[in-house]
Amino acid sequence: MSKELVFGHQSPDTDAIVAAKAFSYLQNKLGYDTEAVALGEPNSETAFVLNYFDEPTPRIIKTAKNEVDSVMLVDHNEFQQSVSDIKDLTITHVVDHHRISNFQTQQPLYYRAEPVGCCSTIIVKMFDENRVEIPVQLAGLMLSAIISDTLLLKSPTTTDEDRIAVKTLAEIADIDYEKYGIEMLKAGTNVSAKSDQELIDSDAKSFTMGGKSVRIDQINVVDFDDIDKRQDDIKKVMAAEAKAKSYDLFLVLVTNVLNSDSRLIVVGEPTEAVEKAFNNKLGADATMPLPGVVSRKKQVVPPLTNALS
Repeated sequence: MSKELVFGHQSPDTDAIVAAKAFSYLQNKLGYDTEAVALGEPNSETAFVLNYFDEPTPRIIKTAKNEVDSVMLVDHNEFQQSVSDIKDLTITHVVDHHRISNFQTQQPLYYRAEPVGCCSTIIVKMFDENRVEIPVQLAGLMLSAIISDTLLLKSPTTTDEDRIAVKTLAEIADIDYEKYGIEMLKAGTNVSAKSDQELIDSDAKSFTMGGKSVRIDQINVVDFDDIDKRQDDIKKVMAAEAKAKSYDLFLVLVTNVLNSDSRLIVVGEPTEAVEKAFNNKLGADATMPLPGVVSRKKQVVPPLTNALS
């Protein structure tokens, strides 16, 4: 059996890194030969998690065809979010919790998609279904991924299955998940240590909506002032990247992880679609308050897709 690479999306978050590691471990136990890799540098939150559990950072790749013929995808399926040469590869497995879009293969494959808050939640279930024990260290990593994606189970994407998985993993890892979760989320909000470019790239995903190329980034903070004071500079780098990458719209969702509110920074057109999507008006500074909005997947992408269609 030939070796396969397992990876999450570009600009990887904690779930993209952890789900790749967890799924690779499971598949190796089931007889496959896989290696978990990443499509970018781990962000500060993920770096905290890897360091906390003394887990090595995965190898970063730019292309995969030069190494393997087949790959397994986790936490994404849209080709524009994947490795640059994805169309030249055979995809044998996908495990995801997002919408399915711009995805097609020439051969049958294993595809598992569930509407849960985190990809790692699905993989927890797969360990149980295959009667493979989750190691203590991996349990801590997967717990971190679910805390990250669900904002400590406060996001509207959170399901009962996520809650069950968190309790199961916390017991295996012997961790007070609420205390640890707050520490972990705060570790990911140190925006002062990042450049403006790093901020707009650190958790960004590209989408095609109604024929428009849309880029949506999310920045977690504990105080909106951390971004407010840099807003003009952030908009400049957003505009430069939108021009260089031909994005019609570039949105940055700034989310306060402590009170579950967000603010939206918008560059590009059509801005009227953004206002329609959220039934709100952009201010003169091209920003919009979004109280109660914390999930890009559930609260931003669907209404914006509808508004652009």
